[in-house]
Amino acid sequence: MNRIDRLQAILTQLQTKKVVKAQEIADRFGISLRTVYRDIRALEEGGVPIGAEAGVGYFIDDNYSLPPIMFTTEEASAILIAGKLIPHTSDKAIDQSFQNALYKIKSVMKTEDKAMLEKLESSVKVFNGPFEIPQRDSIYLQDIQQALVKSKVLKLKYFAHYKQEHSLREVEPIGLLFYALNWHLIAYCRLRGDYRDFRLDRIRNLEVSEETSHRILDKAFEEYLAREKEQYQSFEIELRMEKQMALYIHEAKYWYGYLSEQEDGNFVNMKFLNPDLNGFARWVLAMTDKVDILSPPNLKNMLGEMVKKLHEKYRDA
Repeated sequence: MNRIDRLQAILTQLQTKKVVKAQEIADRFGISLRTVYRDIRALEEGGVPIGAEAGVGYFIDDNYSLPPIMFTTEEASAILIAGKLIPHTSDKAIDQSFQNALYKIKSVMKTEDKAMLEKLESSVKVFNGPFEIPQRDSIYLQDIQQALVKSKVLKLKYFAHYKQEHSLREVEPIGLLFYALNWHLIAYCRLRGDYRDFRLDRIRNLEVSEETSHRILDKAFEEYLAREKEQYQSFEIELRMEKQMALYIHEAKYWYGYLSEQEDGNFVNMKFLNPDLNGFARWVLAMTDKVDILSPPNLKNMLGEMVKKLHEKYRDA
């Protein structure tokens, strides 16, 4: 990126937040802090009223206005791709809001770019296979986002899948996580007296109360993530398998904590990091005699026990 384009991009970045740190600008463009200071000075010399707060960051005067920002074809195409994924990772309310935003983006594009985007629209699909899960009307994503912004306490009716029962909870939300193909609300649960993880598709009813939570969101969320990481025990696993089997599990291996692999003649040695040895053993069992367990030893023992039970169950079949 040349300097003129970078200056324009920095100006755009300064409009995205109340205050932008110099380090954020440096990280985005892969430049030094010294270069950031020079670029900010160049914008100021060009008449842009940029304020600075020592130790905090830069901001643009509220009275300063810029002409409408034009999207490049590549930027609009990237947003369109994101729009294709939204229905599969959220609910109808979020999808509708995103599509409305996409209409606004299209409205400021050049005619030839609109034609290109229209052609791309019909040429990009997301296919989840024959058992596609229908999109939910609401998993309360918008309500939870508003509660986070306004620091409001939430009242939930929650379904615990393992116990197969409903419970009423008052929670103080601190963050949203997306993992294992589902959105999760991280919140302090007053019933349990600790932080809990609530899967959004298991929330049967949600009400945003008028009560304000006084938890410091960034700090509480980071502390929760750090604690979970510390408690999350994973096992290092190494397998040796025939090349044909390695090709067969090429996609599936990523679901089981795949780290790396190395070819060794007609075999492939693969390394994994996985928290569930029992589940991993069941996956390895499906590979029959095409794989050898190099480590850990208890995974090999676990698999041996499974084979014995299978043999006892089906030896007379």
